[in-house]
Amino acid sequence: MSEPITVVEPVLRIENLTVAFHRDDGWREVVKNLSLTVHAGETLAIVGESGSGKSVTSMAIMRLLNLRHARVSGKVMLNGIDLLKLSESAMRDIRGNAVAMIFQEPMTSLNPSFTIGDQIAEALINHRKISKRAAREETIRLLEKVRIPNASKRFNDYPHHFSGGMRQRVMIAMALALRPKLLIADEPTTALDVTIQGQILDLIKTLQEEEGTAVLFITHDMGVVAEVADRTLVMYQGDVVETGTTTAIFAAPAADYTRTLIATVPQLGAMRGSRGPRKFALNSEKEPDESVTRSAPVKPLLSVKQLSTRFTIHEGVFSRKTGAVHAVENISFDLMPGETLSLVGESGCGKSTTGRSLTRLVTPTAGEIAFDGYDVLNLSANELRNLRRVMQMIFQDPFASLNPRMSVQEALTEPFLQHRLGSKTEAREKAASLMERVGLSASMLTRYPHEFSGGQRQRICIARALMLDPKMIIADESVSALDVTVKAQIINLLLDLQQSLGLSYLFISHDMAVVERISHRVAVMLLGEIVEIGPRAAIFENPQHEYTRKLLSSVPIPDPTRRHLKRQVEIGELKSPVRAVGFIPETRRYREVSAGHWVME
Repeated sequence: MSEPITVVEPVLRIENLTVAFHRDDGWREVVKNLSLTVHAGETLAIVGESGSGKSVTSMAIMRLLNLRHARVSGKVMLNGIDLLKLSESAMRDIRGNAVAMIFQEPMTSLNPSFTIGDQIAEALINHRKISKRAAREETIRLLEKVRIPNASKRFNDYPHHFSGGMRQRVMIAMALALRPKLLIADEPTTALDVTIQGQILDLIKTLQEEEGTAVLFITHDMGVVAEVADRTLVMYQGDVVETGTTTAIFAAPAADYTRTLIATVPQLGAMRGSRGPRKFALNSEKEPDESVTRSAPVKPLLSVKQLSTRFTIHEGVFSRKTGAVHAVENISFDLMPGETLSLVGESGCGKSTTGRSLTRLVTPTAGEIAFDGYDVLNLSANELRNLRRVMQMIFQDPFASLNPRMSVQEALTEPFLQHRLGSKTEAREKAASLMERVGLSASMLTRYPHEFSGGQRQRICIARALMLDPKMIIADESVSALDVTVKAQIINLLLDLQQSLGLSYLFISHDMAVVERISHRVAVMLLGEIVEIGPRAAIFENPQHEYTRKLLSSVPIPDPTRRHLKRQVEIGELKSPVRAVGFIPETRRYREVSAGHWVME
């Protein structure tokens, strides 16, 4: 007689979940008949682009949607209990105790008025009914578990004292404080530096092994999905288009949309043997041919020598100078016409300050900047205005870069008219032409920024930069927050524009896989200094500096066979660039590894 089969109930079972939001024209469904299960110790990834319904699903599970504007139907069963039928007071007991959530942006999830320790201890005191002393001890244990250095000393620190990666670890500690059966991680690594992302992914794997937690991992990054998920569910505009084991989906995706998501994931090593940047293959196309490599001009467009930018720190009643932030320290590089030089490194390494120093949005402390005949640091106000016409900047957040009260036409034509480059009619015609050039319709010129998606807004910012016929564009994390397919489209657009207009790019990013795709040369920054610089192939195929190797080893690889591997990235915060008054930096020496490939000794 055969033994009875034991059926293990899933921790989470969702049946026909439908979520609709009220609009002026009635109710609009944004999640449609979603069904899924997650078992103990298992990770299910929900993947899809912005607007696919991923985050709405997580908010519906947690009962965090405002029912005056949202309508939720179906079943959300947690250990056999339908969460949608519980009272609000019963649901408060469930949140944190049985199911916890890590949000995408930890700074907005943590209360800036309370210390890190108090925020975690509060949940323990309220739910477990333990003493303040016991809560403090348990909080320190949790902070140590998520690898916060000097946890006991940092108990009384406030959120702004922590880096982005450390704040995300605090959110994980808070989520795990009550040992939930289900952890919902909503884009927990999207905005993080690549090394911090690697640490967070390793941490979630370790904690899952130790606690047997079921994890619902929400992301648009297929590289991350391959590394963390046992099973994957792909969503598009509220519908489930595909579900299955992660290995099967990556090996043989059934849906065109899934194939596009996987194809547009930048992969380290994909450019091996390629001489110049290369566009992404979109819509299941064949991989495009290599972009035309630039000819070797004699004279650089931009030449930077021994540039330093420091920010003075004043403290006390009399605002006494106590030190300085050495944001950029004695860096030198050239940028040739038609070339892309990428600056890479973690947050706080000085990448963005370098870009802002070149345009004098911040004032450098020392050094020389020569651009197309301009001595940038000795320009008058009128000359600086002319410089900024030919040296344009594209920022990370396109929504913050556009005036919400101005139509797209006004945003595009204003700089053209301010610089007196032509009439209003010529400005409108050029704006219409550039909208078409960046893949948008000229009929959209009358719309306002809120009527566009993130990717479309970034295209508008590119069109605005092109209105003044620049010779160089500084792209500061201009694709880091975009969905993977939109990111690929923007990179293809930048490469097309470079080839047709001869533009030079200073591409600032922490995404090493994107940098490999778009760059001619790469400079790696650490604590305000360039530690390695050289041709793209040399940096990626023969990295010499320890920090460069650390960055490359932290990049998620879209290979499900690596799912249970851990990178063992050394945990710790980026060292502070703050220096005392009178600090004199040591003179750095570089050695040439190969032609144009220099590394700090």
